[in-house]
Amino acid sequence: MRMSRGISLFLLAFGVWSWIIWTTFVGNLWDSDDAWTADGSPTSYFIVHLVLAIVSLVLGTIIGVLGLLGLLAGRRRDHESAKPGQS
Repeated sequence: MRMSRGISLFLLAFGVWSWIIWTTFVGNLWDSDDAWTADGSPTSYFIVHLVLAIVSLVLGTIIGVLGLLGLLAGRRRDHESAKPGQS
């Protein structure tokens, strides 16, 4: 399957955006008063949102890697098509 350069860039940007947003969210979650009980153990609120963030980071990484692979494949195709004597 071939992806256009625009789609590849979009997927890569989505992966980067996902990392920026979710790492910021996890930092804020960690510092939240709602994340910890009085004895210092995590609340269910913390656990649910941490799982959500981890899943989102994994999916964002996969999507970003697909975008990067699409860009690299496009460059490889462009490079091969630019060689003299080939059509």
